Amino acid sequence: MVRPDVREVRIQKEEDLLHARQAIRELSTEMGFGLVDQTRLVTAVSELTRNAFKYAGGGVLALEHIERNGKTGIRVTVTDHGPGIADIELAMTAGYSSSNGLGHGLSGSKRLMDGLEIQSKVGEGTKVVAVKWM
Repeated sequence: MVRPDVREVRIQKEEDLLHARQAIRELSTEMGFGLVDQTRLVTAVSELTRNAFKYAGGGVLALEHIERNGKTGIRVTVTDHGPGIADIELAMTAGYSSSNGLGHGLSGSKRLMDGLEIQSKVGEGTKVVAVKWM
């Protein structure tokens, strides 16, 4: 069940990647993030959802307004039921790509956000949770 404070975008086709970018831009604008942080959020969401689409055939993006210790932020969660990541440490290495890409997806997203965690099980899927504080 979706909580009312969570916005979800199902990633099933390529055009859903655009919907994901629009959703994070809208939320970050509504919350008052500056243009630079909005761009960081859009870029990270674009990379993470593209990975779910490309490697897992799709997934779900959940965006959540969070507050902790007087700080306001956004939690981005991308979940898929694809093949999983066998070696997370290797996948997080800058320049590593499992498909001849530039290799900036996961490592680049981590640099753009204030925190990023990956849970993955081979054969079951991957969950990436990233946070950006205002």
